[in-house]
Amino acid sequence: MTTRDIVFVVVGVITALSGLLAVSTRHVVHAALWLLVCLGSLAGCYIVLGQELVGIVQLLVYVGAIVVLVLFALMLTRAPIGPQPDIDAPVWQRAVAALLGAATTALVAATTLPVIAGQAVDLDTPAVTTPQIASAIFGTWVWPFELLSVLLLVALVGAFAVSRVVLHRRSRS
Repeated sequence: MTTRDIVFVVVGVITALSGLLAVSTRHVVHAALWLLVCLGSLAGCYIVLGQELVGIVQLLVYVGAIVVLVLFALMLTRAPIGPQPDIDAPVWQRAVAALLGAATTALVAATTLPVIAGQAVDLDTPAVTTPQIASAIFGTWVWPFELLSVLLLVALVGAFAVSRVVLHRRSRS
């Protein structure tokens, strides 16, 4: 094993564990923070694999925008911070969800591992270069990216408007 392999395994384990904690914690803010760790370490995986552009885009778009949007929406709507017994899923539902997640993971692993096992990967010569990615993003995919940014802006304004309506109704009562 090379140093790159060891670093990739360590960062991958951090990604998997933080992703598991993000979906299994009962605190909404803790889930958002674990999501931040998961997405940040996933960017580290991309960087270890030699795709610096994808790693930086991962940091900027997901860590810098989506997680901030989630935290902002939580603060804006004044979502309950701690566990809420009236909205928490029962233990049996969480067990079924964990079982289905494990079954899906096993199915994906059984499908992809035999395909990957026979292939050698050369990380030093990238198959796609940064100029090719930039050409695709700013040529073919520029309009979907712009529409996505407008959609996120509309969602943020909508969350703000909904929270003001709820706050206005509470102040009347």
